[in-house]
Amino acid sequence: MTKVSLESIQKLRNITGLGMLDCKKALEEANGDIEKSIELLRKRGTALADKRADKETSQGIIVSYIHPGDQIAVLIELNCETDFVARTEAIKVCARDIAMHIVAIKPQYVSADQVDAAFLAKEKEIAIEQLKGQGKSEAMIEKIIDSKMAKIASDVSLLKQAFVKDEKKTIEELLKELSAQTGENIRIKRFSRFEIGG
Repeated sequence: MTKVSLESIQKLRNITGLGMLDCKKALEEANGDIEKSIELLRKRGTALADKRADKETSQGIIVSYIHPGDQIAVLIELNCETDFVARTEAIKVCARDIAMHIVAIKPQYVSADQVDAAFLAKEKEIAIEQLKGQGKSEAMIEKIIDSKMAKIASDVSLLKQAFVKDEKKTIEELLKELSAQTGENIRIKRFSRFEIGG
């Protein structure tokens, strides 16, 4: 293993927000290459986030965001494992970013499994009529409808939406990155979006 300088460790720590020991190990494994170290840490962090997904999240914060013009506001509850992590700047920034996303994209549910059955039934009825109007056969409609309904449920679910500030990742992936950074399971428990006249 390559011996790495304290300066390199500090530089990697500033970029990733992770502990000195994790940064040192990653740099040694990557022979001092910062970019390779970041990639290694991200892979480890995602694996760690997946392992922690079942951990209880009984601590957290509630963040409010009022959009300029005072016409739209969001309240969001972000949960984590400890009150120490709940008070970190990373959690606060993430919660605020997600609140801004909710203002812009208007999700209706946190996750696809929370989507109202009556809403989905109505959407399914509409989708079937549209497909019939396009001349699709009953057999073809059956093949298409399940994936179409999954897409609709995904579109109205916050976790599956592309993050408005970085469309290369979903809100779910954003939370996994935060979980990797903090070493704790992070969840969105609920949110409320308020709009004048809405």
